[in-house]
Amino acid sequence: MDYSIKIGGEAGQGIQTIGDTLAKVFSRSGYNVLTSQDYESRIRGGHNFYQIRISNTPVTAISENVHILIALDRASIEQHAFEVVDNGQIINDSSAIGEVKREGKGFYLDVPFTKLAIEHGSSKIMANTVATGAVLGMLKMELDILNAIIKDTFKKKGEGVINANIKSAQAGYDYAVKNCLHCSLIPAPLSGKKMLINGIEAIGLGAIASGCKFYSAYPMTPSTGIMNYLAGKEKEYGIIVEQAEDEIAAINMAIGASFAGVRAMTGTAGGGFALMVEGLSLAGMTETPVVIALGQRPAPATGLPTRTEQSDLLFTIHAAHGEFPRVIFAPGTPEQAFYLTNKAFDMAEKYQIPAFILFDQYLADSGWTFDAFDMSRIFYKDYRLREEELKNFNNYKRHAFTETGVSPLGVPGVSKSLIVTDSDEHDEDGHIIEDAEKRIKMVQKRLFNKLPHIRKDISPPVLYGDSKPRLIIAGWGSTFGVMKEVVDILSKNKEIAMLHFSEIYPFPATVFDYLTLLKNAEMTVCIEQNATRQFARLMKAEMGYEFKAHINKYDGRPFTVEGLLRELDVSIRRL
Repeated sequence: MDYSIKIGGEAGQGIQTIGDTLAKVFSRSGYNVLTSQDYESRIRGGHNFYQIRISNTPVTAISENVHILIALDRASIEQHAFEVVDNGQIINDSSAIGEVKREGKGFYLDVPFTKLAIEHGSSKIMANTVATGAVLGMLKMELDILNAIIKDTFKKKGEGVINANIKSAQAGYDYAVKNCLHCSLIPAPLSGKKMLINGIEAIGLGAIASGCKFYSAYPMTPSTGIMNYLAGKEKEYGIIVEQAEDEIAAINMAIGASFAGVRAMTGTAGGGFALMVEGLSLAGMTETPVVIALGQRPAPATGLPTRTEQSDLLFTIHAAHGEFPRVIFAPGTPEQAFYLTNKAFDMAEKYQIPAFILFDQYLADSGWTFDAFDMSRIFYKDYRLREEELKNFNNYKRHAFTETGVSPLGVPGVSKSLIVTDSDEHDEDGHIIEDAEKRIKMVQKRLFNKLPHIRKDISPPVLYGDSKPRLIIAGWGSTFGVMKEVVDILSKNKEIAMLHFSEIYPFPATVFDYLTLLKNAEMTVCIEQNATRQFARLMKAEMGYEFKAHINKYDGRPFTVEGLLRELDVSIRRL
């Protein structure tokens, strides 16, 4: 069983509501689910769609094949009918969008969403609930889980609204069962319910699990969801979430909160990060821990604000004036996002540096199912010196020279120790200096002494597939899922493996010799969603390795399994 459902329509028609609800039903039923969204940067209008892939085996990428298309407007039929497979279904409401020209290979089912919503729910607003029930009717799944979701969603609106939605869902379900004469999509047997989580939620949850107590940001797609998620948990976990007036204020607030003694984080997208750059330098000079969630989107300038790209890697590495260490993580799945957010907090505080979580719109909005996250893997250590620890210092120096470059991180205002730092170059006490000898020693402390230790804490890339591959595909960030499925498909008759980098900068000190693996392969292909091969250039600059072939996509849309297979076919022929 491996089905894809696409819901298409204009912004404001409730596409996400239908998609989110169906995804919850499938995940709570025990299926493996992967969701993705494609939407334009506008409140109403424009063509948007939401895609759900469900399977009884794990799925990690979107497919181009559609088994059920819910067309809420005519454009959805015009653009997506040809994606529907043989025996697939296209459902629409002709009373709302008019008679349609029947395109593609799928069977059409005209469901009067609005009429049924008015008859059974007393309001056309419930047309989306009718559509959701109709899909479950086509799949002949029970409505129990959907009804439970409806009760939970509308509990604040009272029994009347709950009952109206349940009746609407039942009406759509019954209509589909009675009238879908060609419905042959049969779901696999159910298993235990799964957790459904997207990249944004995973980063937010990882921050909470890591003890984040302050988050400041200015809203900017695709990072805004982190702020919304944490704001929803403020009271439960004692977190202060501040919507700043701009990104300059946001990063400086986070730095201030961190200096004052709490774990702090900020988030933004590419344009907002440009404004944060001076604050980033401040964190570098004052050695103040800060975590920055940076959502990449197609740029320059506003670009395609609601679409996906991996084009800020080199910007993130080189942003800010001066030289200081930083770490950059680029998770490939929500699970990686959860654990790497935890690692970002730990490394930021352990080494007193900025730590980045670099993601994109595709990862941010994609929902994945997991059985559970392993909370025993969450690491928490408070590296700060608080009242009791500071009592042991007769002469505390905030920037004391040490062998590792890491100075004692005291919390100001909790002891007699004076804790000073400065954005100017400073001495061990944190006071301004200009003499050359101390400048050299402070640079060596901040940069050269720390870097070898940081590299030792960086994990190597994930190797998946053949242990002695002739063909290696390599990538970073959100390409993890699509590369993994491609390896699964091609490994049936190819010696192929995947190298995925999620702890992306600095490169790890050693651990396993992935360079030898690359050099021994007959063909290596670097897969990225940018135009200028940013990761491949970084590999050449840092490790001296040059990939033999490249696949670069920069149209703002994520890779599909079928699309990447077509692109790889050219490289495979050269083997």
